[in-house]
Amino acid sequence: MSRHFDAAETRSSEARAEDIAQALPAQIARAQALPGYAGTLDRVEASKITCVADLAALPVLRKSDLGKAQGASAPFGGLTTLAPSGFAHIFQSPGPIYEPGRVDHDWWRMGRVLAAAGIGQGDIVQNCFGYHLTPAGMIFESGARAVGAAVLPAGTGQTELQARAAHDIGVTAYAGTPDYLKIILDKAEAMGLKLGITKAVVGGGALFPSLRAEYADRGIVCLQSYATADLGNIAYESTAMEGMIVDEGVIVEIVTPGTGTPVAEGEVGEVVVTTLNPDYPLIRFATGDLSAVLAGQSPCGRTNMRIKGWMGRADQTTKIKGMFVRPEQVAQLVARHDEIIKARVIAARAGEMDTMHVQIEATGGDEDRFAASIADVLKLKGTVEIVAPGSLPKDGLVIEDQRSYE
Repeated sequence: MSRHFDAAETRSSEARAEDIAQALPAQIARAQALPGYAGTLDRVEASKITCVADLAALPVLRKSDLGKAQGASAPFGGLTTLAPSGFAHIFQSPGPIYEPGRVDHDWWRMGRVLAAAGIGQGDIVQNCFGYHLTPAGMIFESGARAVGAAVLPAGTGQTELQARAAHDIGVTAYAGTPDYLKIILDKAEAMGLKLGITKAVVGGGALFPSLRAEYADRGIVCLQSYATADLGNIAYESTAMEGMIVDEGVIVEIVTPGTGTPVAEGEVGEVVVTTLNPDYPLIRFATGDLSAVLAGQSPCGRTNMRIKGWMGRADQTTKIKGMFVRPEQVAQLVARHDEIIKARVIAARAGEMDTMHVQIEATGGDEDRFAASIADVLKLKGTVEIVAPGSLPKDGLVIEDQRSYE
């Protein structure tokens, strides 16, 4: 059922590496020419950034950086190679953050997602992502256009009308949040309408196994996509349903939260993406999402790297004793001492008081010296425990909140 979108999906690892070695330096050079990257990529020799590992030397770009850049140079912060009028759409996300969009050449790269779900010519997609200001509706419509499917631009709400339209038009596929499809199906059932939806691509929320199983019982194959307003498609499921396959138009790194340091394969970390889109060259853009690399290749024949899917948020900022402790501060603590490999801050309660315990993976060192650095960097005093290298959990957490809020 899963269709390959193009030959890029089944390239050998050697061919993919060769293509990246050509595309990546050109993308870095493009970014260097933009005013939004002034002061961050100036000393980078673009011709020497030819593989994923080379990216680790470059700074990470965060959502907050976009907001600051756009505040100084509206609407896109000097990070696009086209003027605002050169795009087909200008979207607004909360913040506000403005994102560009085009409708040509499957700009968001979503055709790959729909093809993997078996959606193509002859299908009618009920697109229940929002079309108002935010880009999700147009992102998925672009994908449907790329695979030759027709679209019912439904957006959200008016469930009774949506159920009626799905029946009357003969909708065969759904795009939207995971739970809204169930609302439409239940409404149609209550109205005595038989729907022909057999395929679904969902995003924007968690697809719980029980919900996927319910859709399967109703004859619907439901697959997850992972995309953002800034980057477009990042990764997607195929009918093999073994992890999410990284899109061919981006380069994904998994790094320690709060830093740009890549983690070992299989460890949980923050998803950092470099897009190869020449119109909007985001370099090492931190998504704030947690995931991990899944070893091996998908049984569906697609050969790119896989990730395990969404595993939580990387922003672990936690208030302890009335003070915010941020992942970036934990990273500063680690960087301050050569002996420290990794650190983990644990927030807990003793009686009615907050406590802070800091576990430090180190090859040596002195607890008192580490405690002084903790007080200086985190602005809080806490107990210190030196643990053996490799003993801290590999779950992506640098701040663990053990307090109960129930």
